[in-house]
Amino acid sequence: MTRMLLAALLLLATFALPARASLLVLSYHDIRDDVAAKGDPDAYAVSTANFAQHLDWLRANGYRAVSVQAVLDARAGGPPLPDKAVLLTFDDGLRSVYTHAFPLLRAYGWPALVAPVTGWLDLPEGAVVPYGPRDFGRDDFLTWAQLREMRDSGLVEIGSHSHDLHRGVPGNPFGNQTPAAVTRIWSQAGGYESENAWRARIERDLRTSRDLIVRHTGHAPRVIVWPYAAYNGVANDIAGRLGMTLSFDLEGRARQADLGQQGETRVEGASLASLARLLMHRNPDVRDLAGELRRDLSLDGVRAVQVDLDYVYDDDAAQMARNVDALVQRIHDIGPSHVFLQAFADPDGDGAAEAVYFPSRHLPMRADLFNRVAWQLRTRAGVRVFAWMPVLGFELPDAALQAQLRIAASDPAEIPRLDPGDPRTRAIVSDLYAELAIAAHFDGLLFHDDAYLRDDEIPGYGGGVPAARTQALVDFTLALKAAAERWRPKLTTARNLFARPVLEPAAEAWFAQRLEPFLAAYDYTALMAMPQLEGVEAGRADAWLRGLADAVRTTPGGVEGTLFELQTVDWRAPAPLPGTTLRAQARLLSAAGIRHLGYYPDDFVGDRPPLEDAREAMSARQFPYMER
Repeated sequence: MTRMLLAALLLLATFALPARASLLVLSYHDIRDDVAAKGDPDAYAVSTANFAQHLDWLRANGYRAVSVQAVLDARAGGPPLPDKAVLLTFDDGLRSVYTHAFPLLRAYGWPALVAPVTGWLDLPEGAVVPYGPRDFGRDDFLTWAQLREMRDSGLVEIGSHSHDLHRGVPGNPFGNQTPAAVTRIWSQAGGYESENAWRARIERDLRTSRDLIVRHTGHAPRVIVWPYAAYNGVANDIAGRLGMTLSFDLEGRARQADLGQQGETRVEGASLASLARLLMHRNPDVRDLAGELRRDLSLDGVRAVQVDLDYVYDDDAAQMARNVDALVQRIHDIGPSHVFLQAFADPDGDGAAEAVYFPSRHLPMRADLFNRVAWQLRTRAGVRVFAWMPVLGFELPDAALQAQLRIAASDPAEIPRLDPGDPRTRAIVSDLYAELAIAAHFDGLLFHDDAYLRDDEIPGYGGGVPAARTQALVDFTLALKAAAERWRPKLTTARNLFARPVLEPAAEAWFAQRLEPFLAAYDYTALMAMPQLEGVEAGRADAWLRGLADAVRTTPGGVEGTLFELQTVDWRAPAPLPGTTLRAQARLLSAAGIRHLGYYPDDFVGDRPPLEDAREAMSARQFPYMER
């Protein structure tokens, strides 16, 4: 179970300190002599020979090993880190760190961080920990004497990997096991754990781990390494109050997070972001390591499928379970990199949320479904999941409040939306995003296409100037992201953009949308590249797409930050479009230099678009397909 969770949460990562030299952090686990070159049953073991070659290659290529103290000093405004700084870390507290890694660290004079799970160091006789392909017993883990010796050498910093958080706990009524550090435990008897109970559990665990390390080594840990890279801002704040002011995860190799400076005033959960690490996985040899460190991640393309949970939901629990399995299997077979998963319920199809698929105090919960499906997609289909949520389109159960907040639209066909200029709207919607982040594990947010304003709607918003109105809506979404990131850090963002503001700059006034500020604010702009939606004649669809691609390609950062989202249904008919259309349009856009592609909707029950067409258009796997 421990390794299954780690595999589910794996994201390769490097990190850059703000206004400092870059820092590469490498994460190792077991170092053994007898690791198969490839295909070893323990995917997280690295051979001693490969580990030694890593050290040789890093030194030969200008990397300079740094200690935890050097990182803390740089963060506190002291001496900056050297160029190409590298920090070695070892998780879990396996004995091989002492028997195989430590001799090499001494030979090279390289410092490292060792973070044991303190609950595994004093296992009772006969007790075991399920660890990879076999159970590990007491002799597989470090002794306190070995930890002290490494610490006393001056090379090794001892951090905490928690006392008993390196495990899964029930994360929803369906029994999914999710990381203990960030999960509100669900029980049949009491429902979800309260926030106060969760806080007390995390503090109790980290305090136990800290006290054991102090008792046995004489030094308190200054570092928390979160099991499975699962943490949030509130948990980091708890760790910080216990003296662990530096934290590590495994996320975001190409992304940056501002750690701030030690000693600055912190809002709980808003800073102390974790440093990301590159996980040494599947026994990488020196060529694998060099290739990964030299790879330009900006060239990676996104392949996304947008999924309606409304089509998964069913009043019959057994049928809903079958729907979940069918969806997950189909996504696995298509092989996209991302799924944009609906987190709200819109049974009447008007574009506004009448309910949600997670526990909330503001809207009814149609079913506790998002957490379940998101986790299944991550662990079984191997995709990154973005929570697809409205920005303004909500229908509140309080009819009087809804009437007060609703935008007075001249066209009754417009999506029902709440006034973004009313502080009550921002408070309610921010709470919904926070509730979603508390309830589920996901990698990013897709802001729905309801985030628009017509030129006759709230004319004073943003001072009435189109560019200012556009930016005001952008700022509104960034506030929602901040509310979610308190509980789910380092979220990637995408936002739907209509095509007309890209093709006709004057259309910004009609939508309060424009490509350039979207590219500046979000990781991806999900451009609705949907010819039929825009009323384009069938014979002109290809030319229209090429024109849209040209407009994006000539916009600075457009190719890097724009995802072209194609349609698979002609809603005018309504009727599904041929799967060959999706395939042809994806090829057309790829040939035009477009890097990121997606489509909506996906009918997993009716096999629309047909699997072979969807796979050819949206698979992120190498050709020919690595898995079937």
